[in-house]
Amino acid sequence: MFEVTRQRFEELVADALDSLPPDLGKQMDNVAVLVEGRAEGRALFGLYQGIPLTSRGPSSYAWAMPDRITLYQDEICGVCSSEAEVVAQVRKTVIHEVAHHFGISDPRLDELGWA
Repeated sequence: MFEVTRQRFEELVADALDSLPPDLGKQMDNVAVLVEGRAEGRALFGLYQGIPLTSRGPSSYAWAMPDRITLYQDEICGVCSSEAEVVAQVRKTVIHEVAHHFGISDPRLDELGWA
């Protein structure tokens, strides 16, 4: 386990989001990205909650709450032994959850090496 402060972890999440191609970032204008310690009753690095872009119709998203990506700091740090590993796992988790926002499934992410 490698511990980082919440502030540092949030900086790593921001860095990972900033590393996304600008065209993708522009399509994430209604997505809240949060950091929490642990998921209730589940061992997760991250969780996407929302309506993927590929599932939205003209009226199906009109009054929806913002999509939400949550990264779980305790789970990520729990499998890392250095800050470099935390950086890599945060980036992989951000990419994985952002991919869900774009409608990419877990099986496809596994094929691409991002599961």
